[in-house]
Amino acid sequence: MRILTFLVLLIFAGSNAYAQSDAAAISQIEMFQSQLNADYKNPDDSPLPAEEIPHFKGHQFFKVDLKYRVNAKVERLTNQDTVSFPTTAGKFKKYIPYAKLSFKIDDTSNVLYVYQSVALMQQEEYKDFLFLPFTDKTNGFGSYGGGRYIDLRIPSGDYMTIDFNQCYNPYCAYSNAFNCPIPPEVNRLKMAIPAGVMAPAGH
Repeated sequence: MRILTFLVLLIFAGSNAYAQSDAAAISQIEMFQSQLNADYKNPDDSPLPAEEIPHFKGHQFFKVDLKYRVNAKVERLTNQDTVSFPTTAGKFKKYIPYAKLSFKIDDTSNVLYVYQSVALMQQEEYKDFLFLPFTDKTNGFGSYGGGRYIDLRIPSGDYMTIDFNQCYNPYCAYSNAFNCPIPPEVNRLKMAIPAGVMAPAGH
């Protein structure tokens, strides 16, 4: 999961974010894209192999489309057992299911589950951090085959914004040195989401 610029990028996130104007939403997406590119160009932050960083020109993104910025109904889950996500390195990472998110795109009903990392919950600055791993029908056809992630934070109300224009690739899309959780079966969307970061060239 990306956490380096998490707090900066979530300034406007939360239950009231959906009320933003289109211009404000697009500005936020552009800020996300700019920061993501800056992180990958920075040797201190980048997951890229050292020899690739000087040649990195920026990510390819799907065209911004606010259709993929949705208002999701939040159904909080209680008394949930810890679940272990298998990772690309053959290990496991522990999460607690936080909520069921229900939303529509083009009149198609969708459900995704969002999680809290057991490790990050122990850190004060990430107590409200939510992790949304998912796959969709673009995986392997424009987007990274292993799925993508979205960073969110706990909303105050019963709705929250999911902006797929701000989804990003796991670090393991760029290097085998990382230990990335694999999106669970319950978060496999049956539709294409051509939004956010595309598959990295050369990986």
